[in-house]
Formats: sequence, C-alpha cells, structure tokens
Amino acid sequence: MVSFVRPRPDSGSTAPSTSSVPRGVRTASEWSWRLLAIVALAAVVIYLVGVFREIVIPVLVAMLVTALLQPTVASLVRRHWPKWLAILVSLVAFAAVIAGLVLLVVWQVRAGLPQLEHESVAAYNRARDALRQPPWNVSDKEFAGYVKSGGALLQKDSGAIIGGAVAVGSTTGRILTGGLIAVFATIFMLIDGGGIWRWITRLFPRSGRPAIQAGGEAGWRTLTSFVRVQILVALVNGVGIGLVAFFLGLPLAIPIGVIVLLFSFIPVIGAIVSGIIAVAIALVFAGPVQAIIMLGGVLLVHLLEAHVMQPLLVGGAVKVHPLAVVVGVAAGTGLAGVPGALFAVPLIAVGNAMVSAMLTVVHGSPPADAPVGQPALVGDPGGATGAS
Repeated sequence: MVSFVRPRPDSGSTAPSTSSVPRGVRTASEWSWRLLAIVALAAVVIYLVGVFREIVIPVLVAMLVTALLQPTVASLVRRHWPKWLAILVSLVAFAAVIAGLVLLVVWQVRAGLPQLEHESVAAYNRARDALRQPPWNVSDKEFAGYVKSGGALLQKDSGAIIGGAVAVGSTTGRILTGGLIAVFATIFMLIDGGGIWRWITRLFPRSGRPAIQAGGEAGWRTLTSFVRVQILVALVNGVGIGLVAFFLGLPLAIPIGVIVLLFSFIPVIGAIVSGIIAVAIALVFAGPVQAIIMLGGVLLVHLLEAHVMQPLLVGGAVKVHPLAVVVGVAAGTGLAGVPGALFAVPLIAVGNAMVSAMLTVVHGSPPADAPVGQPALVGDPGGATGAS
C-alpha cells in the first residue's frame, strides 16, 4: 500500500543559499562597487572644483581668514563691542599686517637692488672662473649653455607648480573678482556663519541633520585650531631663519624671513622650497661658508618645528597621520598647483574630524581610535563663525 505524505507548509525558514559564487568573491564584489561609487563621487567633486575654481578657491581662502579672525571678533564682542565694529577692526588690522609685509619686502628689495645686481654679477663671474679651472675645464661657451639649460629647466618645473595659481586668476579682472569674492565671503561668514551653516544643514533629511551638525562643529573647531597653530609655526620659522640671514649679513634678510613665513603655510613642500631659496641666496651673495651656516640654521629651525612644535601643537590640531599629509600635499600640488598644496592639509584634517564626529553620532559612541577625553560636540558652527 502506497502512502502519500503531504508536504509540510512553509514555516518561513530560508533555505541555504545554493549560489556557486564563493563568499569571499561576493564580499570582494560588494566592497568593489562601493569603493567605485566613492571614487566616482570624489572624481565628480574634483571635476566640479576644477570647473568652478574661480569661486571655490576664494571661498576657501575666506574660510581660512574667518577661522583666523573669528576668535578676535568673539573676544571683542564679549567686551561689549558692537559686532560690526569688532568685525571692521579685525579686518582692517589683518589687511594692515598683510600690506605692511608686502611694503616691507618691496622696500628692502628696492633699497638693496644695486647691491643685488653687483653681487649677482660677482657670483656669476666666480662660478665661471671656478669652472674654468681643472678638473672641470669648462669653456665660456659651455658655461653659457649650462646656464641657459638650467634656466629652461627651472622655468618648466616652476610652471607646473605655479600653473594652478595662475589658472585661478590669469587676468587682472579674475584676480580682482576672486579677491572681492573672498572679502565678501569673509564678511558674511563673520557676521552670520552660524546661520549659513544651519541653512546648509536644513538641505539634508531631518534624520541626518544631527550628524551633519556634529560634523560641522568638529570640522570648524579643527580648522580654527589648524589656522592658529600654523600661524605660530610660520612665525617661528620666518623669524628664526630671518635672524640667521641677518647675522650672516645677507642683503635680503627680511625678504628671506617673509618668504619662509609664507611658504610655511604649505606643509612639507614649503619648508623644503623656502630652505633651498635661503641657502641659494646665501651661496650667491655671501659664499659657500655662509651657505653652509645658513643650511645649518634652516635645519635647526625645521628640526625644532618637526620635534617640538609639530608633536605638541600641530599634532593636537590636525589628527592626521604624517604620511597622509605628505600624500595629500603632493596630490593637491599635482591637481591645483600652489592652491592645492595650501588647502590639502586643512581639507584632510577637517574631513577627518567631520567623518569621526558623524560616525560618533550615528553609532552612539566614539570610534575606537578616538582620543580619550574627547570633548563633547556642543554648540554649533554658528558660534564658531561669529553668530551671536
């Protein structure tokens, strides 16, 4: 007798997967398409920044200036100054400092121009006479060819570096437009930075606003700390190397200090380039002994920066691995020249701080690598950017 067994009704259990694709391959494919999506998003952002660079770069400059001036504005407001007056005084003082540095450099160069011309000709003759002697035995024609080739090579390499800066404002009109955008953006950020950020936050879904708000707070704190610390590092570098040049009796001591100060805002590359310029000036206008002393002074100042100021000051403001800083500066220089090198580190630092803060809000606890005693995310970027 044959009995028929009625099949049991489906209890909702899921049958084991019969896919022939190994689990490792499936996991790799899932990671791959997500990484491709991230890379595509980054490519679109970089493309848009390149298209609208004449607007983006002035706005980024305005953010750096705002981060520098906001503590002064907040301090004056706490002393019962009218907000408009505190902003006006801060902007005028900042413009006066920049104009003073430019006038000082121009005055020094103009005052020492006759000596510079004389020393340049003398250095050229010394190099030519030295190369005439054994074992070099370089003729005047060969020496002129070497000088011409070196000038062409320097022009080619420097063109690749400053191309990004020139592209930002290749005409006087573009430079003026960029400057006006930076000035007005700075003023509006100082007046109502909090309102601007709250408007940006409202563009996102309501469920994601707390994370965006926390990321903005953390990013602004990091940017403010970075700018203040970088100003201090640049001052120490500029004053230290400028004093070495002054004691060596170089005709361009003050311009050397100002050049080092400005280049110090570009991590890694700025220190190398400004050090080479200082040593080259010492070699041309003083001699090999003074150049060696200048090299020692440059190394001493940068060792002080690397082993004292960077760990104690910059490390606390920019929680980014040094390798990421080097790679970021190199990538920024390749993509946008001098502006890319200038903004690479603050963008990396701010992005790192924002992502960490947003993950903290999403997951409800700090990431595993967050420092102990991390401050709570209180306030808003409005307070940090001048909102009353």
